[in-house]
Amino acid sequence: MTTPEYRTGRIVRARLGLAGSVFALLFFCASLTPSLLPRSWYLQGIVSGLTAAIGYGLGATLGALVRLAWRRRFPRATRVAWWVLLVVAPLAGLLMLALGTKWQQELRGRLDMERMATYDIVRIVGVALLTFVVLLLIGRALRLATRKLARLLRRWVPRPVAYAAGLAVVAYLTIGFINGFLLDNALAVADQTASLTNGGTSEGIHMPGSALRSGSPASAAPWRTLGRQGREFVGTGPTVAQLTAFAGRPAAEPIRLYAGLESAGSAEERAQLVVREMRRAGAFDRAVIGVITPTGTGWVDRNVTDSLEYMYAGDTALVSMQYSYLPSWISFLVDQSRVSESATALIRAVHAEWVSRPPAIRPRLLLFGESLGSFGTERAFGDPAGLSAGADGILLVGPPFANPIRRDLLAVRDPGSPVWDPVFTAGVVEFTQRPADLRGRSGTPPAVVYLQNSSDPIVWWSPELIFERPEWLDGPRGPDVSPDMHWYPLVTFWQTAVDQIFANGVPPGHGHVYGSGVVDGWAALTAPPGWTTADTVRLRELLDRTS
Repeated sequence: MTTPEYRTGRIVRARLGLAGSVFALLFFCASLTPSLLPRSWYLQGIVSGLTAAIGYGLGATLGALVRLAWRRRFPRATRVAWWVLLVVAPLAGLLMLALGTKWQQELRGRLDMERMATYDIVRIVGVALLTFVVLLLIGRALRLATRKLARLLRRWVPRPVAYAAGLAVVAYLTIGFINGFLLDNALAVADQTASLTNGGTSEGIHMPGSALRSGSPASAAPWRTLGRQGREFVGTGPTVAQLTAFAGRPAAEPIRLYAGLESAGSAEERAQLVVREMRRAGAFDRAVIGVITPTGTGWVDRNVTDSLEYMYAGDTALVSMQYSYLPSWISFLVDQSRVSESATALIRAVHAEWVSRPPAIRPRLLLFGESLGSFGTERAFGDPAGLSAGADGILLVGPPFANPIRRDLLAVRDPGSPVWDPVFTAGVVEFTQRPADLRGRSGTPPAVVYLQNSSDPIVWWSPELIFERPEWLDGPRGPDVSPDMHWYPLVTFWQTAVDQIFANGVPPGHGHVYGSGVVDGWAALTAPPGWTTADTVRLRELLDRTS
C-alpha cells in the first residue's frame, strides 16, 4: 500500500521534465522584458515565477503529447540536452536579469520615478523561485490526483477513457474550488472591507452647512447616506475666496450634489433624488451643469471638479451618484450593469429636466467619466453619434478596453495615425495623450474629448493580449512606452494585467494618473468667454500645487 509519506515524496522529489524546463526558462526570460510601467521587486518576482510556471506547464504538456504520438526514446540526446540546458540556463538567466534591470531603470527614468536598488535582483530571483516552486507542487499534486483517479476508474473503463475522466473530474473540482471557495470568499472579504470603508469619513471632512450641498440640513440626501466618497465630494472644494482670487472678480458659491447607495433604494430613485436636489439648490440657473459618473467606489477626482469651478468662478452645479463601494476592477468583474444602469439613469434624468428649459436660458450640460465611469457614460448612449449629441461637452479619462464607443471610434481613425493618439479628419471627437496639444486650436470645439495615456495599462490591457499583438506596439509608440517592450504570447497579457495594480502609483501624465491635464480637456470643450491659454496654464499650476 502506498503511504502518504511516499505520495508526498513523489510530489516534492520528482524530476523536472526537459520540455517543461526549456519552456520555463524561455518564459522566465520573457517575463523580465519591460511592460508599460515599472514593477517593484516583489511584483517582478511574482510575475516571473508565475510566468515560468505557465511555461513549464505548457512545455510539459507538449512533451507529453509528443511522447504519446512518438513512442521512441532518445536517452543519449536527452542527456546531452540536459547538460546544454544546465549550462545555458544560468547564463541566460543572469543576462536577462541584467538586461531586465537596465530596462526597468530606463523605464523609471522615462516616468521620472526613483531608480531601483541593485540588490533587488537577488530579491526578484528569490520571490520568483518561491512562486515557481509553490505552483509546481500544486500542479504535481493535481497530476497525481488525476493518475490515482484514473487507475481507480480503469477497473471499469478502458485506460484512455479513465484518464480523460480523471482529468475532467480533477479539473472540475479545481475550478469549483477556485470559483466557489477562493474567489467567493475573496469577494466577500473585499465587499465587507469596502462596506466598512464606505461607512467612514475621511479626516478633515465635515457635514456642510450650506444648502447648496447634499448632506446639509436643507438636503433631502442625509449626510450619513452619502458614503465615504460622497461625503468627500460635497465636503471639499475651493472656497468662494479662492475662486474670487483666481478669477479676479466676485465668484459664486458652487453647487455640489450627490446621492449615495443608501440615499434611495434604486438607481432610478437616486437619479430622481439628485434632480430634486438640483431644483431645490437652483442648479439649472447656473452657467454649467456637470454630470459626473464616478469610479467604482464613488470617488471623483478633485482635479475634475475644482477645475470647472475655477474656470467658471463657481457658477457651476456638479452632480454625481454612487453605484458601488467596491474598487472599479472588482465592480467591472462582478457586475458591469451597475455602472451602466446608474450612469444611464442619472444622465437621462438630468437631461430630461435640462431639455425642458428654454434653450436661451439653459446652462451648458457637461458629462464626465473616469476609468469605469467612462464606461458607464458611454453605455448611456448607443453609438458615437449619440454620444457626440448627448451634451454640450463630454470628457472621458482613462477609458478601459471594454468601452464600446471608444472601440468603434478607434476602428475608423485616419489611416496611419497610432491607436494611442488617433486622428479624425472628420467628426467632433478628439483623443490625446498630451493634453497640452488641445490648446490653441481654431474652429468648432470638439463635442467629446478622450484623455488616454500611452502607458496606462487600464486603457491598453485586454484579453486579446494572450494570443494577439496589440496595435499600440505597432508603428510609432507613445512617448513613455519603452522601445524595448515586445509582445510575447501569454507573457505580455500577465505583465500588463499586473501593471494595473500600481497604475495609480506613478507621476501625473503616466499610467492611470491624469492629474491637472483635465483642465486642457475642459478648456477644449467648453472654455468660458475670455478664457485664454495662459489661464489654462495658470490653473494647471494651481492644481498641481494644491493636489
